[in-house]
Amino acid sequence: MKTVLVLGAGLVARPPVRYLLDLPDVQVIVASRTVSKAVALIDGHPQGEARALNVKDAAALRALISNPKVDLVISLLPYIYHVQVAELCIEFGKNMVTTSYVSPAMRALDARAQAAGVTLLNEIGVDPGIDHMSAMKIIHHVQGNGGEITSFRSWCGGLPAPEANTNPLGYKFSWSPRGVLLAGRNAAHYLEDGKEINIAAGTLFEHHWPVPVVGMPGLEGYPNRDSVPYAEIYGITSARTIFRGTLRNQGWCETLDALLKLGLVEIEEKDWGALTYKQLLGQLIGYTAEPDSDGLRQAVATYLGLEPDSFVLDNLAWLGLFSDDPLPLQHGGTIDILTACMLEKMSYAEGERDMLVMQHEFTAEYPDHTDYITSTMLDYGIPHGDTSMARTVGLPAAIATRMILEGKIIRKGVLIPVTPDVYEPVMAELQAVGIHFEERVTRED
Repeated sequence: MKTVLVLGAGLVARPPVRYLLDLPDVQVIVASRTVSKAVALIDGHPQGEARALNVKDAAALRALISNPKVDLVISLLPYIYHVQVAELCIEFGKNMVTTSYVSPAMRALDARAQAAGVTLLNEIGVDPGIDHMSAMKIIHHVQGNGGEITSFRSWCGGLPAPEANTNPLGYKFSWSPRGVLLAGRNAAHYLEDGKEINIAAGTLFEHHWPVPVVGMPGLEGYPNRDSVPYAEIYGITSARTIFRGTLRNQGWCETLDALLKLGLVEIEEKDWGALTYKQLLGQLIGYTAEPDSDGLRQAVATYLGLEPDSFVLDNLAWLGLFSDDPLPLQHGGTIDILTACMLEKMSYAEGERDMLVMQHEFTAEYPDHTDYITSTMLDYGIPHGDTSMARTVGLPAAIATRMILEGKIIRKGVLIPVTPDVYEPVMAELQAVGIHFEERVTRED
């Protein structure tokens, strides 16, 4: 019997926990700050155990990971804790799986992990994760047939299914709301026709454009983090375009750009007292007149350089930012206020479906022709069941966990799933449960 310790019981935890519990020879310990969430995930399964864990309690975290029964740790905690968990895994000789990006601090643990004989497999979710694996499958196929990738674009977005797209922002939260907003603060860097493009933090949403996706009209996209290192990671260093982006419904980017410019995505914690939303908004833009809704709307329009009847201001009004409603908390960053506001208005109703949209676009040049390859995944949540986000994030991690436990992934150190020993079996199993890509190829002689 192998034992897996799952840290975190949030929105994406159910599919990996249930997958592992269904294995005949795996015991699962789920540790969460809210132990009732862990209990619900285990749901009385005889091979499951729920534990309470405040991850800020270093001694408690250490005690869980050092447990001699534990063979592997899955960290579904916020990314800021992954390095701490990884260091404990190295110390106690435990393998580790995460769905988050490899940070510089995580990458720096590679030599120590190899010396300890420990596998630290990261980026094995959906984005990152399925994006890597599905792209590498095509890249290796092209290269194996004598071709060369000269352009690569990749898009991914978690969105409401069309029938659940019922609010003016075109978005609902299937993963950490604060994480969604934090990502909007990032800078970006990509390669376009041989030219490096740098986008400064705070200006991300100024750079967006319509994205045609098969079967999904009305989407827009913007750059996602630093795309340039993927030339080396994917082995396509001769490509003149390397771009990874995020998909949203049209209107999201302009609205988020306004929220950033208004100072509503700041992480610095302050005491706000008993302010209303419109008093907060007036304070943020220096509007000193009595903040009636019409006057404040005009002042916000002027501050943002928009017309007063702009749909962006309609969206801010729909969120309640011009209202007399009290703030949901009196202390925190404005990002925490906005998170609470959005979560109240932009959560999925019972039975609503989300969807995951992913699309890769390749230019593959061969000696005698050029192929333009589009690979698209549309995956939908299960009404009254698991969301697509939870399935596409959690199942790759669970499958890879099983492979490590069975000795089918044996490489040590800090890894991501870009090699056939990982991506081929994981993608095959995902396809068996309906998570798959449709490829279209246009050939030019």
